[in-house]
Amino acid sequence: MASTQLLWGRWQSVSPENYDDLCINTIRFLAVDAVQQAKSGHPGAPLGVAPMAHALWDRVLKHNPRDPNWPDRDRFVLSPGHASALLYSLLHLTGYDLPLDELKRFRQWESMTPGHPEYGMTPGVEMTTGPLGQGFAHSVGMAIAERMLAERFNRPGFDVTDHRTYAIVSDGDLQEGVASEAASLAGTLRLGRLICLYDSNHISIEGNTDISFTEDVGARFQAYGWHVIGPIDGMDVDAVEGALRAAQEETDDPSLIICRTVIGFGSPNKQGTAAAHGEPLGEDEVRLTKERLGWPHAEPFTVPQDAADHFGEALTRGQQWQDSWEALYASYQATHPAESAQLAEALAGNLPDGWDEDLKDLHDAGGSVSTRDASGRIVNAISKNVLSLAGGSADLAPSNKTLLTEEKHIGPGEFGGRNFHFGIREHAMGAIANGLALHGGVIPYTGTFLIFSDYMRPSIRLAALMGLRVIFVFTHDSVALGEDGPTHQPIEQLMGLRGVPNLVVFRPAEATENAGGWRAALERTDGPTVLALSRQNLTVFDRNIYAPASDARMGAYVLWQSSDEPDCILIATGSEVHVALEAGKSLQANGTPTRVVSMPSWELFDAQPDEYRSSVLPNDIRARVSVEAGTTFGWERYVGIDGESVGVDRFGASAPANVLYEKFGLTPERVVEAAKRVIVNLRDA
Repeated sequence: MASTQLLWGRWQSVSPENYDDLCINTIRFLAVDAVQQAKSGHPGAPLGVAPMAHALWDRVLKHNPRDPNWPDRDRFVLSPGHASALLYSLLHLTGYDLPLDELKRFRQWESMTPGHPEYGMTPGVEMTTGPLGQGFAHSVGMAIAERMLAERFNRPGFDVTDHRTYAIVSDGDLQEGVASEAASLAGTLRLGRLICLYDSNHISIEGNTDISFTEDVGARFQAYGWHVIGPIDGMDVDAVEGALRAAQEETDDPSLIICRTVIGFGSPNKQGTAAAHGEPLGEDEVRLTKERLGWPHAEPFTVPQDAADHFGEALTRGQQWQDSWEALYASYQATHPAESAQLAEALAGNLPDGWDEDLKDLHDAGGSVSTRDASGRIVNAISKNVLSLAGGSADLAPSNKTLLTEEKHIGPGEFGGRNFHFGIREHAMGAIANGLALHGGVIPYTGTFLIFSDYMRPSIRLAALMGLRVIFVFTHDSVALGEDGPTHQPIEQLMGLRGVPNLVVFRPAEATENAGGWRAALERTDGPTVLALSRQNLTVFDRNIYAPASDARMGAYVLWQSSDEPDCILIATGSEVHVALEAGKSLQANGTPTRVVSMPSWELFDAQPDEYRSSVLPNDIRARVSVEAGTTFGWERYVGIDGESVGVDRFGASAPANVLYEKFGLTPERVVEAAKRVIVNLRDA
């Protein structure tokens, strides 16, 4: 083939009869022209990867451009999201609702073709990629979800869930730690329907990958338990298709196909160099590249009719695939009505009527239980009714209380359970949970200590960016975890998580508030939720004395007050609500009318109408004190410039929890002092 001949340094013009070369060059130059017109972007990867992408999309990938959400489509992830122009070319050419004018608006304001693929913005884009390694790791979650649904819903003669997950990954992806974590777990689980094409071009931004990346990637993946093919000539469409077919036949283990490619292929002055990676080729180099690849169309964004006709066959194939599946599904509905109804509800992400009925009376008023233990009871109660709920911990289930006690475990080749063992792989755990949510049919949750949210931050951010329903359970939420000391005691983590747009952080004061947090998390379909839970036991409020627990879902509420006209407001979260409540009653006893506000979630409170927020925190009550076992940074938004914050603005220490609370001033006495000081200062001002 012409591409292979150029790879080895011998040039021959592309024959117009060769549809592969014609289609590959059409993909290439739509991408190159988009980058050139935008005056920014990454042309090198599309030029080199186009043959393998064409082999996958034209000969192997099962999809229907008319219905990007068809449940039984193959999933495709472009992990090196900087090669987005390649994906946009494929989507446009194969018939997705992505007009050519949108390619001409590449990287422009409000276009459907942003600099990196964004989930929900462009039809056919399965996930937001760009942070390297994340696409690879998310694809593992997608592949697991497919197997879980197949195990749960398929019946003899009715393989209604029967698809694969494909990813194109780069040298950069496989250098990232999250990819290693995810690859290790994928091999352990024997995910035979996960197939990754590795674009091995040996070039990164700083030059040849030999400067930092000399390992034998194939041997590494074989050690992980993967089926490794290659290296093959990634510029040879037939070779790539053959490798893909071989990977499909390997049903026991995930497959990595190592494809040798040339970055910036065809560019006379930039091919095979870092210069082809992250900037437009330049008008002269674009012209020379088109000449060298035998592309006769000087006008940018040209799609030859023969190429358009060939790519258009994807519409016919896709509709035939979906029609065949829908006929099978109709028969499945008639034969297995209960299972088909459950599958439809799971894929839609719907919660059954009365799903939260079992959350009533889980905890006795006046009793004492940690919110992590309360969460364990809650998640088990929910799981009996919400059968799509599944999750686990990063080797911390006994501490996080995330185990579904009546459910089986997911393991090597076994996907009938709902309990995950993620291993000590927090970063991959977050990405895999996101992949489960992206695939659909599974509502995932994860578990680890709050301090290790730092290991998961990129995945949490992507969940928020994509608006995924993922529940991140974090226990050991403060210095009250005690003797393990500052390495395990979160200080700045709550504020860091609160800074992530579209992420709801919920820190309950006790068990009944915790139930409200789980309700909010399950009902939230447009973004992830963090549940920050205590290690230490906390008294369960008697709701005949205090405000109803249902008010916690508002994000903040008046838990208790000694007067309808309080002089000061104490605002607290989590375990410190109990400290604030004791301080409020002490102030009352000394003649200072006080209101205690429990604020489990800033985000939910801020989303309430102005009228409600003003009823909880009236503007005319300026004497305010916040109490939280973490950094005080940020609390000024609620206490104002006149208020004070009681917290921990240093790293923790190793000691019993009660000693730490005393030494760090997380006591009712200190809160009372702060409240009196604020009141006096306002009076004297």
